[in-house]
Amino acid sequence: MNEAETRAELIDPKLKACGWGIVEGTKILREYHITQGKIQTGGGRGKCEIADYILVYKGIKLAVIEAKSNNLPVGEGVMQAKKYADKLYLDTAYSTNGKEIYQICMKTGKEGLVTDFLSPEQLWNKTYPPSTNTGDTSNIERSRNAEAWREAFADVPFEDKSGSWQLRYYQEIAIRRTVEAIAQGKNRILLTLATGTGKTAIAFQIAWKLFQTRWNKSIYNEKLTMDNEGSAENNYPLSTVNYQFRRPRILFLADRNILADQAFNAFSSFPEDALVRIRPDEIRKKGKVPTNGSVFFTIFQTFMTGTDKEGKPAPYFGDYPTDYFDFIVIDECHRGGANDESNWRGILEYFSEAVQLGLTATPKREDNADTYRYFGEPVYIYSLKEGINDGFLTPFKVKRIKTTLDDYRYALDDTVVEGEIEVGRLYEEKEFNRTIEIVERETKRVNIFLDEANQNEKTLIFCANQAHAALIRDLVNQYAKSKDPFYCVRVTANDGEDGERFLREFQDNEKTIPTILTTSQKLSTGVDARNIRNIVLLRPINSMIEFKQIVGRGTRLFDGKDFFTIYDFVDAYKHFSDPEWDGEPIEEVCKKCGQIPCICFDEPPQTCPSCGQIPCICLNEPPSTCYYCGQSPCICYKPGPEPCPKCGKHPCVCIKKVKVKVKLARGKEREIQHMISTSFWSADGKPISAEEFLKNLFGELPKLFKDEEELQELWSNPITRKTLLEKLEDAGFPKSDLRTLQKLVDMEKSDLYDVLEYVFNGDHIAITREARAKAAEATLFALLNDKQKEFISFVLSKYIETGVDELAQEKLPTLLINKYQSLEDAKEILGEVADIRKLFIEFQKYLYKQKIA
Repeated sequence: MNEAETRAELIDPKLKACGWGIVEGTKILREYHITQGKIQTGGGRGKCEIADYILVYKGIKLAVIEAKSNNLPVGEGVMQAKKYADKLYLDTAYSTNGKEIYQICMKTGKEGLVTDFLSPEQLWNKTYPPSTNTGDTSNIERSRNAEAWREAFADVPFEDKSGSWQLRYYQEIAIRRTVEAIAQGKNRILLTLATGTGKTAIAFQIAWKLFQTRWNKSIYNEKLTMDNEGSAENNYPLSTVNYQFRRPRILFLADRNILADQAFNAFSSFPEDALVRIRPDEIRKKGKVPTNGSVFFTIFQTFMTGTDKEGKPAPYFGDYPTDYFDFIVIDECHRGGANDESNWRGILEYFSEAVQLGLTATPKREDNADTYRYFGEPVYIYSLKEGINDGFLTPFKVKRIKTTLDDYRYALDDTVVEGEIEVGRLYEEKEFNRTIEIVERETKRVNIFLDEANQNEKTLIFCANQAHAALIRDLVNQYAKSKDPFYCVRVTANDGEDGERFLREFQDNEKTIPTILTTSQKLSTGVDARNIRNIVLLRPINSMIEFKQIVGRGTRLFDGKDFFTIYDFVDAYKHFSDPEWDGEPIEEVCKKCGQIPCICFDEPPQTCPSCGQIPCICLNEPPSTCYYCGQSPCICYKPGPEPCPKCGKHPCVCIKKVKVKVKLARGKEREIQHMISTSFWSADGKPISAEEFLKNLFGELPKLFKDEEELQELWSNPITRKTLLEKLEDAGFPKSDLRTLQKLVDMEKSDLYDVLEYVFNGDHIAITREARAKAAEATLFALLNDKQKEFISFVLSKYIETGVDELAQEKLPTLLINKYQSLEDAKEILGEVADIRKLFIEFQKYLYKQKIA
């Protein structure tokens, strides 16, 4: 039997006999697509991962089955089954050839042959062992309570928005792990998922399950001891939870209005009267905070504002009882909400009785460790690298751009337009557009980008500050091909409602204006625009967290978007070499309590004796801004003189410094040179040099063919050539990178075959595609009739123009239509389809003969 027959005749009956697809609540998912396949440059996708069977019971995926044909050993599917189970976070995996069944427990490591598949109830109890009588009554109650809520959550299907939306595998895992943590009674939960992976959609599905089951914190905390009939001792049987208890009150907290608005719109499947957008103007107008709803959306800043009747600060969140909200989602929680020194922390402490879910895109490092101390280790992590390799995020290219004016030392023929220049001082990247401004330098950078990029593609440009963003906006509009006055606009904090309107129009994929946004800090998060094709870095990115957020602006999928490009003028590419770029969270023991995660932050906050607020608001003087780097706190660690005797600060903050503005001497801007380099990427998602790429490729090629003769044989046939290219792709050498290498070794007019020969033997003399075509014609045309010659000449002209892609089997119908207008006309001239295909395949061996005169 082949594999399909083995499934139908041997495996399916066994599953049915064990109750799968028969017992109520069971489901068998066949040919389950786990991933979509990595997006390939030039269109198409790599191989997607497909599980033969997924066993589902009570709405939860429990096991994966890898099927093989009955003439293969059962062990052939074991590694694949383990791989899929590990990816899907399933405890049980099977490999079977219909005659034998090999079972693996991913949790205990136990594995071996078994006589049959586990029944639905057996597999459920294996995954979620029932509570046993250990003598600890409270523990038994908690376990039974968790079991009841787990099943209640599982009974609520995911909301698919009338079939228009489908959960990705990692989103389902994130939801399952979160509601399981809630069922277990956990109060602080963290999800770490890369930007663009749908954290808001995940939050929506979690809230949906809580809302539909009427879960709430007060009900969960009640004593729900179950008797043998399944009733509860205190008031209600769990089966009546959906009817007896109130809906949960859920709060979605963000730090920007656009994020809160996006979430509000994403929750549109909830009843209209359940959703409430909390706004400060409406609170002031009505004189009270809104309470007529179930799911509330606001930003930290709104909750922190408010005054009492005497005009003293009285944050609005204090108008709610401390136990008002049952569940709180903190979006982008790494941005300060969990920081014990942040004002936002006061909100989280005030509503400490609520279950709090933190959403972040960044693994733990020193600059966000407080977030992990507060929430604990993530219940699930999905990285940027995984998202790109799975095909759920868009891959990217990096263009590093260096100019001869990346730093500057004053020359006497230049003109100081404003401020005082330090003669002899070398001004570095971090000081440009903060301490010193040279318009010609920025003009050069803008023109380099405009020359390199497609000016019709949506682009984000990150600038040093708001003034720099305004300058870049004006320069782009001056030099761009488009003369629409709103082609490039600035979106910063100072742009207010106009900026928000421009951002909404930019996010609208149906609109082409504005095309480019300049910003400084504001757009590093919160821009859910799927068609961003370019990200331009014109300021140093000092934080890995911010760097990942900025890169994430371009990762969202869009039709026809094979990749996006990062134009790096400031050496930000070095972050890719950081071992924590996509690393695992660091283990950190709290210095105070000695625990992982920290458990000492649950102490009640102290009231300030001066202002009476939690947290204190009377000592929050605005921090001084560093004169050199323009940041607060200072990030440049600039050494220098003693603190100012007047203000006691270094550098002095009591005298306003004037930014130095320099105009280059006439003609100097034309002398600015630049260089662009493109990165290669290894199979594990790390950038490598061209030399290392070559070295790795040299080591990989002998595994794919033993000598040049075999390479020629493989490459001469479009079928085996495609297989070879797929193997190279799997080994970390995609066709796009081979083409970049082709440029680097000056073989752009040659065939990719010549590139591989060059790498294989090191001294291959490449010939052009045109020379190959002429040499092939000289031998081949003697064997063809006039009509065949005409067609092959046409094919070769396309090959010379474009390259070996024109010789792929998939290209044949297009070539025939381009030449003869229709396939029927082509058949009339060249004969039957089989004959045409044979001609197309066999002529190619003449292109790759060893000796070409």
